Amino acid sequence: MKHRNLIHGLLIALLIAFSFSTVIAQEANLLDTCVADFDAEVDYFPEKVEVTQSTGWSVEYFNNYKVVTVNRPWANAAETDAAQYVLVQCGTPAPEGYDDLPMIEVPTGRVIALSTTYLPHLVQLGLVDHLIGLDSFLYVNSAEVAGKIDSGELIEVGNGSSINVEMVLDAEPEVVFAYGSGFPEYDAHPALIESGVFVALNGDLAETSPLGRAEWIKFTALFFNAEAEATALFDEEVTAYEDLAALTADIPATERPLVLWDAFSGYDEAWFVPGAQSYSGQLLRDAGVNNVLNDAPEVQDVTGSVSFAFEAVYAAGLDADIWLANQFGITTLDDLRAVDERYGDLGPFTTGNVYNNDARVNVNGGNDIYETGVTSPHLILADIIKILYPDLLPDYELFFYRLME
Repeated sequence: MKHRNLIHGLLIALLIAFSFSTVIAQEANLLDTCVADFDAEVDYFPEKVEVTQSTGWSVEYFNNYKVVTVNRPWANAAETDAAQYVLVQCGTPAPEGYDDLPMIEVPTGRVIALSTTYLPHLVQLGLVDHLIGLDSFLYVNSAEVAGKIDSGELIEVGNGSSINVEMVLDAEPEVVFAYGSGFPEYDAHPALIESGVFVALNGDLAETSPLGRAEWIKFTALFFNAEAEATALFDEEVTAYEDLAALTADIPATERPLVLWDAFSGYDEAWFVPGAQSYSGQLLRDAGVNNVLNDAPEVQDVTGSVSFAFEAVYAAGLDADIWLANQFGITTLDDLRAVDERYGDLGPFTTGNVYNNDARVNVNGGNDIYETGVTSPHLILADIIKILYPDLLPDYELFFYRLME
């Protein structure tokens, strides 16, 4: 009997000890409410994100707050340019030891977006109602956001060094989603931060893969506790993208069409070729593209693009099969040849295989490929595969690209 009582007592003691050492979790993140009765033992973020494709940011979870690190806010950022943010579940105490970092309660409320690339995040996550302002109304394609512009619900604050800081302050946003270039004369965030505005730097443009860039939807979701929604959306994007990439993965290099990418820039006096380690380089490989000069030594270890003289690309691409021109404001082949008469000599021009990525632009020329295409790169990939290998996607219709006439 004594032996049984001893065992019973030990079991009770173990259960009590276990209960004190185990973090209690909620069933789901709080999306629109605050904590009413704080318990330090509760994990208030049971739905967490895992960063699987992006290299420019990370997040560390604690019971009632998250520490977000943007280690590469722009392409050439130094370690000292990294930004950190502390996101605290509203209704819970602020953590100690982070006095030097920007801190905000989540889920957040009113936001301003200084780039159209963030708009699909809000649309897909069902958070457009939180949007109160944009940098510019000119280039918006998202129908939900355009509707808010038409109804007068949004303000236009400008960007870069010309941003209207007073207008931002008067609007009282809780977060301004911005990007950086590293050049103060072109960046809006230094003036906003100096004025006390909470700015979250989005470094998606520094990512070197389409899925890495698309995964920044999870970054935006952190500020709304919408991790579960973002993870589900991104998982769908990964599946769609990888299924498409698998269609071309086994096509031998000798059977891949030779493709011209972009065009000569008279402003820079250069024709830019994607670096092998760049966003565009990865996209073209996944699409089964043999792009002109992709085997040049200069591009092999580059995460951006490499400038070549017109003559170098012209000579290498004279017999190209397809041209993906990607030109703003160029609608016809005559327009394209008017830029440079030598374009008329290129193989794709003579065979009528020139495509532009302007099938979805608004009245101001705002191109949806730089909006929807950032979060849904599988649509760009599908377009290029359809152009190069139409038999692989027989029922697919081009989304961003169109044949130029």
